[in-house]
Amino acid sequence: MHEHPASTGPPPPSTTTQHALDGLRNAITTRALRPGQRVGQDELAGQLGVSIAPIREALRILEQEGQVTYYPRRGYFVTQLDLADLSEIYALRALLETRTARQAIQAVDGHALERAASAATDCARAVDAGNVLAELEANRRFHFAILEPAAHPHTLRLIRQLWDLTEAYRALYYNQEQERRRTVAAHERILAALVAHDADLLVAELDEHRERALAVLAEILAPAG
Repeated sequence: MHEHPASTGPPPPSTTTQHALDGLRNAITTRALRPGQRVGQDELAGQLGVSIAPIREALRILEQEGQVTYYPRRGYFVTQLDLADLSEIYALRALLETRTARQAIQAVDGHALERAASAATDCARAVDAGNVLAELEANRRFHFAILEPAAHPHTLRLIRQLWDLTEAYRALYYNQEQERRRTVAAHERILAALVAHDADLLVAELDEHRERALAVLAEILAPAG
């Protein structure tokens, strides 16, 4: 496979900010910080052993991802997400993406394969760098590089809208390093199916990839017992 230029996505955060970001991601994933809860910046800075500046920078990154919401004069709050909404959206994605992928694989050419491979490489590099924002961008580019050869603009518009509705969920999924690594492996299998022009295998790999994300998010979003 050809070498591809480095991703042009967001630069990785500094080491101190990354430490704060990792701590915040873990707190949101484990529900130490619960949906709708205000984020106490001073308290977090003390817990993580950093100054307030990296906490603020980490919160700005999480705001871009949709995991926290900023309210003027009130501060940052953990975004509230809903499992029922997510399940419905993923079911709609499965219907639309399956149909589109089957059409797209008939039209895939060398340029489309190169775009998908480049995005997969950028996604893997972002995982290695711990840069979730860059991974989100490259992941989206990868999936649409697969679907766009179908040349179904109205269907693709609907699929993009569904993706936009779940970006915060996707970022929450990527909070966990093991899932980021799983994504890289899943992309390799999806790309292999695309190269082989095997529609059934491509759909099966896309389904498994989507269902894995939904299962992990269902566990994260389930009410605390």
